[in-house]
Amino acid sequence: MARERVHFMASASAPAQAALAEVTGRYGQTPLTQADVVVAIGGDGYMLHTLHAMTEGELPVYGMKTGNVGFLMNRFVADGLLARLQAAELVALHPLRMRVRTQAGEQVDGLAINEVSLLRQTNQAAHIRISVNGSVKVEELVCDGVLLATTAGSTAYNFSVRGPILPLGTDALALTPISPFRPRRWRGAVLPASARVCFEVLDPDKRAVSATADAFEVRDIAAVDIHESRALSLRLLFDPEHSLEERILNEQFR
Repeated sequence: MARERVHFMASASAPAQAALAEVTGRYGQTPLTQADVVVAIGGDGYMLHTLHAMTEGELPVYGMKTGNVGFLMNRFVADGLLARLQAAELVALHPLRMRVRTQAGEQVDGLAINEVSLLRQTNQAAHIRISVNGSVKVEELVCDGVLLATTAGSTAYNFSVRGPILPLGTDALALTPISPFRPRRWRGAVLPASARVCFEVLDPDKRAVSATADAFEVRDIAAVDIHESRALSLRLLFDPEHSLEERILNEQFR
């Protein structure tokens, strides 16, 4: 596939804006509607923002970060960019789709590329019931929260709360409690990617809980249903020497 017509985007940070000026000066700027590929310059947070904006399109996204290489990014080098785009390897990611029911009865939908997380809103521990494919698996989890992560997101928040790293291609999701109090011995589960997970908040009036899909938050929730959206495929490009699969593998030995 040709990747010569490039639309550049950048975060508002000074280094990213300087990099944007450099590459557009050298390679020009193709309108998004006419582009073959999107190059996003910034950090992993900006890459997530860009991917959320691209969910309705089919353009692949190649991330570049000035400074240290972000997990979803390639290193910023202006020289030979078109050749790098041609040689880049494609990775397809399927986001999680969450459907939230709030205490007020409102329904709110969201997409998560990394994870859907539930967190307590007050000093009271959250009490959450967990069902998988319609069957209750944890009757009452007393915790600070719980999350469901994709393979790409398994090295992010999920890993920081001691969840498992999931190699790409495993067709799995990580279900991980956050600071669990009871059950004491439960440390989470690895689920098939086809699983449908429901979190129900117990005693929500006293123990308020929020739900967040990446950076999109819904507060005062009553329940959340989550499943992987196979209908949506987000396409990322990586330099062969910095493939996402290799990074996920390497994270397990750090």
